[in-house]
Amino acid sequence: MSVLSDFHVHTTFSGDGEDAPETMIRRAIELGMKQLCLTDHMDYDYIDGDVCFEFDPKEYFHHLEHLRTKYQGQIDLQIGVELGLRPYLATRQHSLIFSYPFDFVIGSVHLVNSRDPYYSSYFENRDEFSAYMEYFECCLHNLEAYSNFDAFGHLDYVIRYGPNRNRYYSYDLFRGIIDEILRLLVKKEIALEVNTTGYRYGLESPNPGRDILLRYRELGGKLITIGSDAHREEHLAWKFDEVAELIKSCGFSSYYIFHRRVPTEIPL
Repeated sequence: MSVLSDFHVHTTFSGDGEDAPETMIRRAIELGMKQLCLTDHMDYDYIDGDVCFEFDPKEYFHHLEHLRTKYQGQIDLQIGVELGLRPYLATRQHSLIFSYPFDFVIGSVHLVNSRDPYYSSYFENRDEFSAYMEYFECCLHNLEAYSNFDAFGHLDYVIRYGPNRNRYYSYDLFRGIIDEILRLLVKKEIALEVNTTGYRYGLESPNPGRDILLRYRELGGKLITIGSDAHREEHLAWKFDEVAELIKSCGFSSYYIFHRRVPTEIPL
């Protein structure tokens, strides 16, 4: 199987990125990718921790457009962004994505009532179920507040960091709230990202996993994007062969890439 297009990749333009854009591009070419989309973090007002997740969009486009030209004919480079969703930021985020010619926009939830599940403090003094439920409720509230983006990133991100990760977690346990989220994605024609970072965290599945993918398809969902969420070059296209087989086993025959925010279907 040829290497799939990776549409969730971070570089040193992200506060936690470790490799430069050109390093990522060269690695993608080595892997045989036809398309690559860089999607650096834009989490306005990120306050949990001491990392800044904002970049200068003018500098970002200047740098990446130069690299797009430099590697033209070797790889199709798309310029994207991962928005850190928070309801009160809707106007500011809307202004950003309509001020620059992004090819692809991911909407993700990292902060839940100003706390990031990445940090163990999010889980202190409460049970895991409540912590996970608060995350899903926040996802739903964000989708209701703002939805002008192309894919919803790592739907169950929170389980990467829980005290027991996905040991006691299941779709059925959160069926009600997850179904609300999936129905909204289908209604608003927002793609569901399959994020392979879960494999790197020992979950033995992507975020989200099989049961949620099956339910998304059952509810009429068709738009699937695939991303490694790589922050360093060795994580590009992480477990993409496995995730392709998983997606096909759930009844999907294709995934989608984006250019100028228009989806293109790619057969698996």
